[in-house]
Amino acid sequence: MNVRQEVVAGLTSFLAAAYLAVVIPTLLSTGGMDRAAATTTTLALMAIFSLAMGAYANFPFVVGPGIGGSVILGATLPQVEHLSWPTGLGIALSSGLLFFVLTLTGARSLVVRWIPVQIKQGLGASIGLFIAVLGCRQAGFVAVNARTNALTLGDFSHPGALVALLGLVIILALEAHRVRGALLIGAGLATAAGFPLGVSHPPDSLVSWPHSPASILFKVDFGSVFTAPALPYLFAFFAGEFFSTLGTTLAVGAKAGLTDGQGNLPRIERAFLVDSVAATLGPLAGVPALTALVESAAGAEAGGRTGLTAMVAAAGFAAMLFLTPLVLVIPKEATAPALIVIGMSMMQTFRGAALETPALLMMLLTLISNSFGIGIAGGVVFYVLVQIVSGRVKELSPGLVLLALPLAYYLYGAATPH
Repeated sequence: MNVRQEVVAGLTSFLAAAYLAVVIPTLLSTGGMDRAAATTTTLALMAIFSLAMGAYANFPFVVGPGIGGSVILGATLPQVEHLSWPTGLGIALSSGLLFFVLTLTGARSLVVRWIPVQIKQGLGASIGLFIAVLGCRQAGFVAVNARTNALTLGDFSHPGALVALLGLVIILALEAHRVRGALLIGAGLATAAGFPLGVSHPPDSLVSWPHSPASILFKVDFGSVFTAPALPYLFAFFAGEFFSTLGTTLAVGAKAGLTDGQGNLPRIERAFLVDSVAATLGPLAGVPALTALVESAAGAEAGGRTGLTAMVAAAGFAAMLFLTPLVLVIPKEATAPALIVIGMSMMQTFRGAALETPALLMMLLTLISNSFGIGIAGGVVFYVLVQIVSGRVKELSPGLVLLALPLAYYLYGAATPH
């Protein structure tokens, strides 16, 4: 093991993923959660579980909350389904427990076979579309026309939109030149530009003790978890955690040269165990959908091959806990470009097998309903109906058919005037 190379790789992974300490709490706060408390728990969990991934699993994977889960909790459930963030944490915890049980029992391969590839790829593209549109709204790039009830271009002369536009240009330029930490650098420079425009405001101090997370700890509510409106999001949390972990570990493992001749990753069950524990305990601390982050690829490309890479990144997240006042200075207009870029990146899964009607319908329903819960439900139900009508019932798994029944009921409720 080359210690210097592992340390450099760990710092690279930390820089690549540090923007989440800004974006995740901002998203969670849109649903009513205290942003300072969410910043503390986000950084603490990233430090703890990245350390666990390095020390126990000995993989160069950093662990943190996914954007999709935070969008569900902070934006979709409160604004679309009118479910509180504690209920969202209950849904995320239920998903994490399911992931944990499947990990212990080794039933992951069964679930993989249940879900058709069109739904898997359409899921990522639909969530990406929702995230990109959300970023455009936070940036002020789009607005709602009250007369036509449709999206229209926003006021680009507004200071907030100018700050977001600058941040977007910077991020795209940095990514074009493959600069590490482009999202974080873009958010930082956009924040700096926001001071003279009145969008950003200086902190009272640069360093402080971490803000108390008491207001969001153990605030899990299971009251509405197993209802029809919540079911698509339970599926979304689970699918996001499950397939993100599987895809990230294999892809990053391959980049690091850790996979075997068949593309399998030895000791992958250890990575799955760390991820499933993180996905289960994260909601108890107020942060949903923790998983191995695709940003780990930056560290692997920099030479990270062992758990020391993840442990160095964990130390970086722990150090950021004392810079919370500086993190809270960054306005939503400065983080919005990161959401736009991430959303567009996720939409790149929309190719190949995804270019079929169920996946297309998922994206269309997500866009017109402003809810990827409806998009997911519509895609699954439509896929099952098409298979039945076309005489390909034998190609359907029993699990998918059982899932389609409550999703169909949810769609009926969503389409029925209240």
